[in-house]
Amino acid sequence: MSAPAIRAVGLSKRFRIGERVGYKQLRESIQKAVKASFRRSRRSEETIWALRDVSFEVAPGEVVGVIGRNGAGKSTLLKVISRITEPTEGRVELRGRVGSLLEVGTGFHLELTGRENIYLNGAILGMKRAEIRARFDEIVAFAEVEKFIDTPVKHYSSGMYLRLAFAVAAHLEPEILLVDEVLAVGDASFQKKCLGKMGEVATGGRTVVFVSHNLQAVAHLCARTAHLAEGHLVEVGPTREVVERYLTLGAEDHSAAFSLRPNAAVQVSAIAIVDGQGHPCAELPDDQPLGVRIEVRVNRQFREGIYFGLTVHAADGTNVLFADSRDVEGTVPSVLEPGVYCLSLSVPPLLATGRYFVSVGISTGHYQTLDLRESACSFRLVNLRTPRGDLPRPALINLHLPWTLEAKGASNCPT
Repeated sequence: MSAPAIRAVGLSKRFRIGERVGYKQLRESIQKAVKASFRRSRRSEETIWALRDVSFEVAPGEVVGVIGRNGAGKSTLLKVISRITEPTEGRVELRGRVGSLLEVGTGFHLELTGRENIYLNGAILGMKRAEIRARFDEIVAFAEVEKFIDTPVKHYSSGMYLRLAFAVAAHLEPEILLVDEVLAVGDASFQKKCLGKMGEVATGGRTVVFVSHNLQAVAHLCARTAHLAEGHLVEVGPTREVVERYLTLGAEDHSAAFSLRPNAAVQVSAIAIVDGQGHPCAELPDDQPLGVRIEVRVNRQFREGIYFGLTVHAADGTNVLFADSRDVEGTVPSVLEPGVYCLSLSVPPLLATGRYFVSVGISTGHYQTLDLRESACSFRLVNLRTPRGDLPRPALINLHLPWTLEAKGASNCPT
């Protein structure tokens, strides 16, 4: 059995709150020492563990996803693996050249041209000039910056900067590629292009660690996924199972009540899944309508209009259903007075059996998000009509259509 491409053993990373990370001048070090001599000992209140005792292995050629909420430690983990920052405790063992795309243009020198930065990044990866030259035209074509390749990158737009940064990271062929959530910065066409390239990389035998909030992309690209929460490694396992448990952690079985922000103008205070009789439930027959009740608290008068959106996600993070209150005129009055409101809607029986998660958002007519409750609650659809109703369906939409069987001579069947 071959040795792992990445082995993390007991990784921990501690940051001091308010402390600037990076190189310090002698003057700054002296000032820090003098201030510390007059400061009371409050170290336990001034530090935070971004990672705590994280251990895992990634095999050569494996594509592993990393998911978790904001602040879970995902980006810190990649920075430690890529040697950008040293761990406070533990160690990382790497076998192979490492390329990373952790932030837009990481490793780029602003004063150098796009051409010079391509060669610089290749040299950092340990590639020979001939190797870089062989991939140069492909990198430039992918990034779509042919006209500006000899312009200093400080003059690039953010989109050009991102395209070139990703092209360099994906085409210079390091044995290990680390990709953080930078794909969300580009436009839709570029994201699609990047995900296509990531798919090529994933099937090309290179080791990839992919951090993303796009659970659908993670499910598509990664066979295994790691879930981080508050700096701790919750689990590593098959992507579909890990994603479903990750979503479940943020959702009650059938209802959710939320803590409210005292200064918020409007916010969702509760969500519940109900059956045909209006009773809260965690499980419903797949041939019955799905009811959703949303409690909303309005703390000031709204005259510009408020709109509600509901998204239903499958267990792998795929968005399978979306409803917007703007689609039906008169659902929400143009003027809302302060108070507590209950919004109800009924979803037709279209979804196949399985587990689903519900997200609800509120926005203004100018598309400003006022509140968003992601994966707030969950429900399961079951088939009670057949003895093997728990078998997974091959699609997400399950239409209950009438079937007619007739003798061929009495019907209009094709000959």
